[in-house]
Amino acid sequence: MIDHIGVSVSDFEKSKAFYVKALTAIGYALLMEFPSAVTGSTDVAGFGEPPKPDFWISKGAPHQPPMHVAFRVNNRALVDAFYREAIAAGGRDNGAPGIRPHYHQDYYGAFVLDPDGHNIEAVCHLPE
Repeated sequence: MIDHIGVSVSDFEKSKAFYVKALTAIGYALLMEFPSAVTGSTDVAGFGEPPKPDFWISKGAPHQPPMHVAFRVNNRALVDAFYREAIAAGGRDNGAPGIRPHYHQDYYGAFVLDPDGHNIEAVCHLPE
């Protein structure tokens, strides 16, 4: 069972602003933030559904190749909202909201590249 995951980002403030906007659409919030003076190495920010962050970003050299992170949501409207807000926040389209029947008949997802090219997805596995 995964407890949390993190990605490295080249521009911490730009990425933090992107994730605040994109993830708010699916019920996530910026819950914790620690500067390098506290961590001893780099700035970090944790996002999640209150009270616990489960998705973290940290300032550093972005992963190569970029990572893929998918956020599961409970309805298709949240996938649409994620996509809309992520694009508005500067994300790049990597797959508009829609059914992906090659995964399964109810797989409804949207894909956006974050400022460092990480493939960020919102997905709903439930029928409409």
